[in-house]
Amino acid sequence: MVVTGSELLTGAVRDANGPFVATELGNLGFEVSHVLLVGDRPEDLAQALRFVADSGAELVVTSGGLGPTADDLTAEVVAAFAGLELHPDETMRELIARRVERWAARTGFGGPALDAATAKQAMVPRGATALEPVGTAPGLVVPRDGGPLVLVLPGPPRELQGMWPSALAAAPMAELLATVPHAEPVLLRFQGLPESQIAETLRVLPAYPDVEVTTCLRRSELEVDLHPFPGGEADATALADAIVARHAKNLISADGTTTDELLGRALEASGLTVATGESCTGGMLAARLVDRAGSSSYVLGGVVAYSNEAKTALLDVPAEMIEEHGAVSPEVARALADGARAKLGASIGVGITGVAGPGGGTEAKPVGYVCFCVTTDDGQVLARDPVLPGGRNDIRERSVDLAMHLLLRVSGALPTR
Repeated sequence: MVVTGSELLTGAVRDANGPFVATELGNLGFEVSHVLLVGDRPEDLAQALRFVADSGAELVVTSGGLGPTADDLTAEVVAAFAGLELHPDETMRELIARRVERWAARTGFGGPALDAATAKQAMVPRGATALEPVGTAPGLVVPRDGGPLVLVLPGPPRELQGMWPSALAAAPMAELLATVPHAEPVLLRFQGLPESQIAETLRVLPAYPDVEVTTCLRRSELEVDLHPFPGGEADATALADAIVARHAKNLISADGTTTDELLGRALEASGLTVATGESCTGGMLAARLVDRAGSSSYVLGGVVAYSNEAKTALLDVPAEMIEEHGAVSPEVARALADGARAKLGASIGVGITGVAGPGGGTEAKPVGYVCFCVTTDDGQVLARDPVLPGGRNDIRERSVDLAMHLLLRVSGALPTR
């Protein structure tokens, strides 16, 4: 995968295309060997293409550089790499012209400049397959004698992802996909399990040379990804079963299902509803809960009670409780949960209050000290008050992760512990 864009190298924009394409190709059975970022300089893109071709890649996917400006040169560079001449595609030019006609009429920016930009985007390497644009930039599937197939996609993530299905369906891509051996991976998710424990487990279990194991800590969960080589599916299943048997108490899911999806399904199935009372997380938990489509059936709402006065006025946290125990305390977290549940009429209330830093910590309540409480209308109470590591953003994000796991257990999707 070769991602172009000088703004990616400066850090002004975060690359979303490399991770998307790598995930999609991995799911299709490809081994993704490189994800390269290069600037909007033709010599850099040409060098990257030569590098991946020399490495033996059978497919190269590029993103970016297909627009109408002078620095959008991906089609030209890829054509030279494949030894093909660019020629105007009249059908594509007319399609792009229709796309921009209404915009030109509305803004008054039509005329020769727009016509030239349209003509530039309609230049296609001879022998390549042009893909209908999602915006105004067409994609390309470019063959190369003695080298990799090159799939050229636009830079905006919405356009690239919208074009992805038609790219896979294009005849040259479909022919390549038909040759890719595919073995279904197994993805395990654990909570509260360090990578060192998985490493120790893999050392003592029998070796399975037909299974590649990778681990990644994401959203406070340890993902253990088992990729079998063709014919190694049974070994992957056996290894997954052995890992789960040793770490069952930390298991979130053995089939890759996320915490968010598990929680949503459990709440939908049970008819339970949730309300949040948040201080240090500032509404991040409520935002995470409503990320999932259909969440309106179980999320009733949330209150961001940041100041002490807001805690008292909005969620009925007693002022004397805050005075006695402090705003960051298990008692106040419980009151936030009960207050949110009562005010919004929910089955489950969640309270979070903590010291996110970088200042405000004390010896008794250091930066990272966060109090959680989940209460239910049938009398369940689940509370935690850990000291979470990291900077301000890390602490807030990890607080949301922990709250999601507490909700997962109260919802009945996982055993309470």
